[in-house]
Amino acid sequence: MNARPLRFHWSVPGSGTDVRGATARARTSALPDAGLHVEFAQRAEEAGMDSVLVPIGHYRADPVTMAAVMGAETSQVTFMLAARPGIVSPTYFVQQVNTLALLTGGRVSINSVAGHSPAEQRFYGDTLSHDERYRRAEEFWTICHALWAAEEPVDFDGDYYRLRGARPGVPFGGGRGRPEIYVGGNSAQAERVARTQADCHLRFAAAPDDLAPLATRMLESGTETGIVVSIIVRPTRDEAVRAAYELVERAGEQARRAQRQFTARSDSVGFAEAQAAAGSDEGWLTRHLWNGAVPYLGPPAMSLVGAPGDIADGLAEFACAGISQFVFQGRPDLETMTAFGRDVLPLVRERERR
Repeated sequence: MNARPLRFHWSVPGSGTDVRGATARARTSALPDAGLHVEFAQRAEEAGMDSVLVPIGHYRADPVTMAAVMGAETSQVTFMLAARPGIVSPTYFVQQVNTLALLTGGRVSINSVAGHSPAEQRFYGDTLSHDERYRRAEEFWTICHALWAAEEPVDFDGDYYRLRGARPGVPFGGGRGRPEIYVGGNSAQAERVARTQADCHLRFAAAPDDLAPLATRMLESGTETGIVVSIIVRPTRDEAVRAAYELVERAGEQARRAQRQFTARSDSVGFAEAQAAAGSDEGWLTRHLWNGAVPYLGPPAMSLVGAPGDIADGLAEFACAGISQFVFQGRPDLETMTAFGRDVLPLVRERERR
């Protein structure tokens, strides 16, 4: 059983809809709404979230810039920047992160994602295969760790990077020395990089019993395990289940087609596994965990469903399996995050105290 206090993060939505993931990414506007982002970060802070995940992609605004905007209007919440190794040099990335940390009092962590679409990677000029991207990521984070720890300039000779005398002029602020690193992915390559480079391995949700052996392996290497999962919480379980089924109805067949098309173009192991496992019967993996929306809205739509006590019970089952961190999406986000902080989080903390 996990003995660590559970930590909770919320993914910044690209829109206010609870059916995000229902349309093709190419049709999503990347124009930033600074006001909405700031409001979301402030509400996350009020709800007691440890951090907000600021996603990356060609259909989104730049996460570093948006985190700087949100950081100026908040005082406690951390910004988990999604980053793709290979888009920029590790030295420049450390410079960006350190600058943001100084501006926010160290409120920066990193979610390393190797990319899930070869077509989008080519958009950034990256032609590496899935496995090569993870090998490069391992070099990338090795260099970043060296730069954060270095007292002298760093030299490095690898297959993907060669550096001479690298040294960030701006230190990492906030007293920690470096940001926490979360490596995302369900593949064996992602597990390897997480064990050697990360503080936490992030993967898509699955039944707690299936995750327990994976979490044990990670903990043996000193790395936590976290999951990406949605929350559908209502005053009663019946209302929550009804809202879950209504969500799929609103998404409709066009959403299922969009997910099939995306999965066909993706080389993500996690997306392929989640889609292959979803859609059987009514999708209930446990009393609280439902994957019925995954064929329509993608793997992040695996959901904990129920009244506040049910959500707390579901989180406790994951904690018993060794899961200690959670990146949530809400259906819908702002209302669900507020309800989680008000109605669910106190139950979780009281159980931890007991």
